[in-house]
Amino acid sequence: MGTSPNAIEELKARMRSTWMAGDFGQIAKYSAPHAEDFVQGLPIQAGMRLLDVACGTGNLAIPAARRGADVTGIDIALNLIQQAKQRADAEDLRATFDEGDAEQLPYPDGQFDLVVSMFGAMFAPRPDRVASELVRVCRKGGTIAMANWTPDGLAGKLFALTARYLPPPDGVPPPVLWGDEATVRQRFGTGVSSLRLERRRFAMKFPFSPRETVQFFREYFGPTRVAFSKLDGTAQDAYTKDLESLWEERNEANDGTTLVPSEYLQVIATRA
Repeated sequence: MGTSPNAIEELKARMRSTWMAGDFGQIAKYSAPHAEDFVQGLPIQAGMRLLDVACGTGNLAIPAARRGADVTGIDIALNLIQQAKQRADAEDLRATFDEGDAEQLPYPDGQFDLVVSMFGAMFAPRPDRVASELVRVCRKGGTIAMANWTPDGLAGKLFALTARYLPPPDGVPPPVLWGDEATVRQRFGTGVSSLRLERRRFAMKFPFSPRETVQFFREYFGPTRVAFSKLDGTAQDAYTKDLESLWEERNEANDGTTLVPSEYLQVIATRA
């Protein structure tokens, strides 16, 4: 990846359009129960200032607001922000949603008691900047919590498969390195005084077959939708076959639905 401001801005623009493609809200509703479980494990108290970085459609922000937190969500994709706001408004929750970049958060130092990100900030192309920003906006003694896909889980395998067909930009680290314990320790460094890492199971469950799951992601998941759009017909057929094989091989359901275990790294850090 080029380091010039123009190259970085062009990359960010492509990332924004990728995440705005499709309708991620259709995907997110199936992971909402896991997000609620993640929130239940966080030290949230009424009135606590919480920032959800790369918040998507609000899967963490909404249950956090239900528990009385004063929630701010931020995401690079405006259409996801709009869905999150609609969800919060529908329940009359105290939550604000901003369009913005995880690598340059528009908030003062130490503004938040709790900074969280679930399968979001891990996709920003400059992870060291992300780690620095998560630490900066968290107050001293506050908590930083992340859920990041691991390289060995299903999500990691799906990303690796896509990279075989569409290599990522040069110089951009794989997002799943945020799911590697040693890498996370290195990125946060002395910015945190404690760091607890735990690999956890995430059940990817859909009420249709693995083949239909692939089509579901092709229609609604921005990165998959964009990947297919960049391939010719022959490559699309091969990519589809490989995706279907990956889901089918790991499917634990035998009733025509899909239940595939994946894995993520839970990160709980205390701001130094």
